Parts: sequence; C-alpha cells; structure tokens
Amino acid sequence: MIRDDILGSLPVHTALPALERALDGHGCAVLCAPPGTGKTTLVPLALAGLLGDGPVRRVVVAEPRRIAARAAARRMAWLLGERVGERVGFTVRGERAVGRATVVEVVTTGVLLQRLQRDPELAGVDVVILDECHERHLDADTVAAFLLDVRAALRPELRLVAASATTDAAGWARLLGDAPVVTARDVSYPVEVVWAPPGSPVRPPHGMRVDPVLLTHVASVVRRALAERDGDLLCFLPGVGEIGRVAGQLAELDAEVLQVHGRAPAAVQDAVLAGSSGSLGSSGVSDPAGSSGVSAAGVVGSPGRRRVVLATAVAESSLTVPGVRIVVDAGLAREPRTDHARGLSALTTVRVSQAGAAQRAGRAGREAPGTVYRCWSEAEDIRLTRFPSPEIKVADLTAFALQTACWGDPSAEGLALLDLPPAGALAAARSVLSAIGAVDEAGRPTDRGVRMSRLGLHPRLARALLDGTAEVGARRAAEVVALLSEEPPRDYGDDLAAAWRTARRGGDGYATRWRQEVRRLTSATNGERPEPDARRDSDTAASPTYGSGPGPQVGSGSDDVVAGIVTALAFPERVARARGAGAFLMVSGTGAELGQGSGLRSAEWLAVAVADRPAHSASARVRLAAVIDEDTARTAAAHLRVAGDEVRWEDGDVVARRVERLGAVDLAVRPLKRPEPGLVRHALLDGLARHGLGLLHWTRDAHGLRERLAFLHRELGAPWPDVSDAALLSRTEDWLEPELSRARRRSDLERIDAGQALRRLLPWASGDAARLDELAPERIEVPSGSRIRVEYGGPQPVLAVKLQELFGLGETPRVAGVPVLVHLLSPAGRPAAVTADLASFWRDGYRSVRAELRGRYPRHPWPEDPSAAVATRRTNNRR
Repeated sequence: MIRDDILGSLPVHTALPALERALDGHGCAVLCAPPGTGKTTLVPLALAGLLGDGPVRRVVVAEPRRIAARAAARRMAWLLGERVGERVGFTVRGERAVGRATVVEVVTTGVLLQRLQRDPELAGVDVVILDECHERHLDADTVAAFLLDVRAALRPELRLVAASATTDAAGWARLLGDAPVVTARDVSYPVEVVWAPPGSPVRPPHGMRVDPVLLTHVASVVRRALAERDGDLLCFLPGVGEIGRVAGQLAELDAEVLQVHGRAPAAVQDAVLAGSSGSLGSSGVSDPAGSSGVSAAGVVGSPGRRRVVLATAVAESSLTVPGVRIVVDAGLAREPRTDHARGLSALTTVRVSQAGAAQRAGRAGREAPGTVYRCWSEAEDIRLTRFPSPEIKVADLTAFALQTACWGDPSAEGLALLDLPPAGALAAARSVLSAIGAVDEAGRPTDRGVRMSRLGLHPRLARALLDGTAEVGARRAAEVVALLSEEPPRDYGDDLAAAWRTARRGGDGYATRWRQEVRRLTSATNGERPEPDARRDSDTAASPTYGSGPGPQVGSGSDDVVAGIVTALAFPERVARARGAGAFLMVSGTGAELGQGSGLRSAEWLAVAVADRPAHSASARVRLAAVIDEDTARTAAAHLRVAGDEVRWEDGDVVARRVERLGAVDLAVRPLKRPEPGLVRHALLDGLARHGLGLLHWTRDAHGLRERLAFLHRELGAPWPDVSDAALLSRTEDWLEPELSRARRRSDLERIDAGQALRRLLPWASGDAARLDELAPERIEVPSGSRIRVEYGGPQPVLAVKLQELFGLGETPRVAGVPVLVHLLSPAGRPAAVTADLASFWRDGYRSVRAELRGRYPRHPWPEDPSAAVATRRTNNRR
C-alpha cells in the first residue's frame, strides 16, 4: 500500500509540476531542494509515474555512495509498501537487488559509469537523476559529461536532472545547456548554531593526521551537548580512525555509541539509519523494517536509550539518521590528493567547506528544531571555502583518463565538464596508462585497456588482476587485488600477506566485503586462465622467518610470493630496495620507512601498496607492503630498467661506472676503466657548473686579468669578452681547450692555468688585444715613481696609494676613460680618505685629513699646498 499521506507531506511535492515542465520543455533541469524535502525519494517515484496515472518511465538515480544508494532504495520501496527489488531496486559494487518489474533503480555513480561504457544509449532508461552533485566526485562529473554526450548524439529524449541541497546551481544550469533551475521550498526546522572552538591550540591537519587535542575536544563537546540538549546526537568526523578514537573516549556515556562509515557492514549501516523513528527522508514516521539502534559491532541496542552516532561524510547527504536533534561537527573532511612527484595518491584531511557544514547542520533539523555545535569559531567560519574541491582538480586522474579514452575523447577536450582537468595530472595519468598497455601512442584504448575499464577497478589494479591471473591464477590474484582495492584495517598490520591470511579467517565487516569483492573479481576474470595446480591455497602453509630476521619467507607459491607479485604489478613505481634500519628506496626515487615494530624490516625488497608522507618528513611512511625478491622487482618494473655506461660528476669528482638500474635503485655497479672521452668532458663541465670555475688553477694575476676583462666588457662592450661564469661555461671550447678534453678527473682541472686560458679570449683578430695594458693597465705609475696595482673587482677601478705619493697630481687618474676611485692611505697604510675627484679633495678635504695625520706622523711631510708639493715615499729625515 502506497503511503500517500507521507508522500503528500514532503515539501518537494510542490516543485514537481515545475520540474515536469522543465523536463518536458528542455529535457534537463537543476533541482535545488534543501535537506529533508524528499528530493531523493519522492522525485524518482514521481518521474517514474509510480504515484499517479501518468506513463511509467524507467528512472536511474545515481548516488555518490553505496550506503546512500541502499538506503534510498529501501526508503522508496517502503513508501510504496513493497520490498526492495520489486518496483524499486538498487545496484552497487558487489550487491544487486533488481527484479523484472523494477522501474526505479538506485546505483552508485561508478556503476552508472561502467554501464554507460557498455551501453552508451542506456537502452530502456528514460530519466537519469544525479543526486548530491554538489559533492563534485570525479565519477559524478564524468557521468554528467558522458550523459550530455549521449543526449547530444544518441538520445535527445533522455531526461537528465542534477539534484542537490547546496550546489552551484548557475554552473550546473550552464553545463546542462542553460537548463531551468527548479527550487523546492525549505521546510526544515530551525537549527541553532553553537560555536565551540577548542580552548587550547590545535595543530592543523596534515595528510591523514588529526591532532589528538582536537579529538579530545570533540568528545568533550559531545558530552556537553548531551547535557544541554535533548534527542539523539550525530557527530561528524573525518575518518574511521578518528571515529574509533572518539568512541573510546565516550565509552563511559550512558548512551548507545554507534558508528556509520563506508566500511561498516551493510546490515549495520541500514539498521543505524532505520533507528527507532524512521528511515531515509524526513517524515518522522517509523519504518517497520527498521530497528531500534545498532552498536558499533552491529548489535541491536536497547530501546529508549539515547544514541550517539559517530559518522564520516557518508551521513552528510541523502540520509536521515532518525531521532537526531543535535549535530557536533569536528569541521574536518577527507579529500583525495596526488603527489605526482613521489607517485603517491592518498586521502588528506582538510577543513570542511561552507556547503558541507550547511549539509551537516541540516541533519539536526530534519525532524524537529535542533542544534549544531561547531568545533571552530565564527571568525574561522567566514574563511572556509564555499564548496569542496572538485576531485577532478586534486585527485589521481588515471581512471578518468582511461574512461575518457574508452569513450572516444582521450584529451577530454570535447567533454562538458564544470572544471577542466589539470594538464600535468592528465599527462601523468596517460603516462601510467601507456606503461600498463591500456592506451596506444595516440592515446586510444587498446583491447586490453577496454577490458581494464570494465573491471570496476583503478587501472593499476586492473593491470594487476589481468597480469596476476596469468602468473598466480584468477582466484588468488582476485584475493590480493580485493585487499588492494580497499585498504585493510590498521589492526591487520603492514604485512600484506599476513593481512591476506587475516581476511581469510576474519568474520568482521571488512572480511565480509573482501569476500564479496573476491567473488566479483573472480567472476570478472573467469576463463582468463585456469588455476595452476601447483599454486594451491596456502592458508595452512608454514611461514618461517625471512633470512635471520622476523619477516616472512619468500618461498615458491607461498602467500608472500603471490602477494608480492600482484602488488608489484599494481604499483611498479613503488618497488623498493632496503637501505638499512627499516629504510627503503622506491624505484620512483622516493624514500620510504617502516614502523619500528614492523616484521618487514629485514626484507631486502618490498612492493609498497599503501604509503603516505608524514608532516615535515622527506620519506614516505609505509602502511602496507609485501615482500618480493629481485626477480619480481625486475619483472614488474621492467619498463624502468636501464643499463649502460654512466659517467657523471658525483661527490665532487668524475665517477665512471657501468650501471644496471631499476628507476632510482642501483642493481649492479662496476667501475669503468676507459670511459668515453665525450662523456668525461660532459661530466667535467657539469662539475664546473655545480662548483664554479674555482675548480681551475687561479693565480692572483689570473684573477686580475679576469677582472680587467670584465671591466672592459662592462664599459666598452665588444670586442672585449664577457667573462662571467655563465658566459665562460657556455663557450668552454673557445678558451679551455685542449686542456679540458685531456682532463679525466678533478685534479686535472686544478692543473689548468686559468689565466693562460683566458688570454685565448682576447680580441686578437681585431688587434685590440694589444691595447689591454693601455685601456686597463694592471698598474698605474704615481708621482712618487711607484707603480700601484689597480683593483678592477668592484663597480669602479680602485687605486689604493699613500697620500704623500700623490702630492703634485692635480687630476684623478683614468682607465678606459673612467676615473679611478682613489683610496688615500696614511703612512702606515691605513685608510685616510676616499675620493674620485682628487682636485676637489686637495682643495676641500685635505686640510682636515692633514690636521689629523700631522699629529700622528710628525716625521712625514704635510705641506699646506699638496698640489704644488713634491711626491715622496720617505720621511722628512730620509729626504
């Protein structure tokens, strides 16, 4: 029996006529409906014609998460008085509940993407609804672009709705060809905002790390909120680890402490969402299929007790956790990031966006007036970004690049996307696809690439599944790939083979999902290659120590061998060789370190499955890896193997050796006795570029010559040469030959006379070389008869001379027309005055200098008129 009373009370009901008109006239529409209005449940049923006398249409609803897809289907089926799988069904990875009579099917965006690749026309589908499009997941953006292509080229009658509570309506409207925007009225209850920032400093999040001080504060805010307000409480935290730590601090509460996240078993998720007062939506009417509450372990809780639900972002949208009147928001979220330089992709912790915070707060007002406690200040709230970062801007684009290649647009330039993919990230993705044989040189998908795209895996894991099947059999390859597709819980440890054995034996939620994924992947590769008889399951195989350490042994057919082979096939750039003390070097050039208690520390080679880079660390931290041997490393990373003679400047000298290398990892190194002269010369030039021309032999005269030439080049220009480091290094063949070509090591450079070499650059051809001493003399004769050296190293030539030796000189000496800067010295050689205008000094400055020096040096002449006096180097007595 259809629950017309509930359906009629949902606020989005009033927007249905406008939505129908928009779709009839334009074919596309943007639906903005606040949380709790029924956009996820009523709109699909209405468009499918299940609530009236209109024609029945087949509707596909795309949700960003499996938990939301299951909950939405269950809620709609309940509203129709049916079971899931009749007229309303769902399909998520590893689970399907759809029958012949199904008209409304709720799927994840990943499932819809795979369906579009297999059947671009979406035969039989009349309407597609993209729910929660504000979250800007990469799959959702890709699906939207593909659907617009389908409408333009194949199915102009296909209707498309972009729906969200908080979205960039104008942007989506433009993307859908200036589609109408339909807005449903907001009837959610008022939500009071309580600002609850921490009282002590909190370190900002970095990578996956969240300051424990913040988690302790969140737990205290939860206790405070329960004391100040009535009703159940929903607390938003960034990840499973943080949920567990906060749950541990709330163990003493007189309440059910529940956990909702993507890793929880489906039954636990569904039961938490059913609760005691309803299910998905905001009607507040009890769902007969629900339960009264589920603990973190999935046990039904006691009726009447208050509930504290600790949740990740899965509870932000599409879901109503019944009974919730209080929201505590930690203010953090997780977004994907890719470090292309290190070849590492991982989730990172970021501040929640304003849109995300609004969605979270709305959970408190779905059924009655509520309160949100925000664990940050009102001033900080203003600085939050409006929307979360689009995944296409920050995530690994390898899967996206394969999807677009299979769609027929490898460059993605012809796709209608809200944001274009970064060129560098897309180029890196194409490089990976080329290396694993998924695309050809033109970027078109190979047959192998098409098969990879249909496995529902990241292309790296698809490669590992296909190639691993040929190596270890379909079942065992599928088991390892299933481990890699969803990282095992931390308590499984960092040894992938050991985690594999734990998953086989385990009865937890992760092990259940792992078995489902294994069945799916095995079925997907069925018939690729029969299981080798010699490589049977080894659950009971002994696992002796690796070498003399605590690590596992790599033996033929063991779990360790299989795990290592498949992991290395998935991540060849993360094959790593030991450097000692738990440190490794990946072939990508990134350092990696194991934890102190890891059993993998004695391994010589690892295939790293999961790693991240802690704050202020140059090396990645290994979180999951498998032991491999050198042969496996060579095979998996064969495209990175190079061998040949290597002559380069290293550690301050020329190093010549014959090298075999796997990326950044040296496999074999032997000295090279007779290196090719050209390579040696190139290495020596590299050394000169790194350490400067000071590697040559520079006398005082050589330095002086260089300074004189630099002065002439600066003042007169050509034909006087530029003798800067850059200029000299760019024309070494003009002045360092033949000595440079004869040199073999640093000591040979140190014997090259730089001054003699520089003279080769003098303008001999024009005859100007003969004027060097005239234009920039090394020394100038002063009136006393002394020949004083001129220093050309500064911006102006400097003549440092004792004052008495210039008596009688009326004008400042010049070189190349430039007056020298005269440093006048006392009889003891100490600075007395500086002038570039000697005549002015005799006239104005000499009197004060004379008065000072006359008392100090009475035995030296100090005439009143120095311009008419006789220069001397002697005292009065000696004169």
